[in-house]
Amino acid sequence: MNLDLSSLQGVMVVIGPIVLFVVLLWVVLNNRTSKREKQRTEEATRKMYDAQNEEDTRREP
Repeated sequence: MNLDLSSLQGVMVVIGPIVLFVVLLWVVLNNRTSKREKQRTEEATRKMYDAQNEEDTRREP
C-alpha cells in the first residue's frame, strides 16, 4: 500500500487553518463574561477592598 503524502499534506494545509479558526472562535465566544457576572465580581472586589481598608484603619495608631 503506497500512500501519496503530498495529497495528504495538501488536505492538512487546507483543513488545518479551518480547524484552528473554528477552535479559536469557540474559545472567544465561550470565554466571555455576562454583565451580571462582571457586576458580581466588581461588587465582591469592592467589598473586599472596603473590609481591608476598615481593618487597616483600625490598626493605625
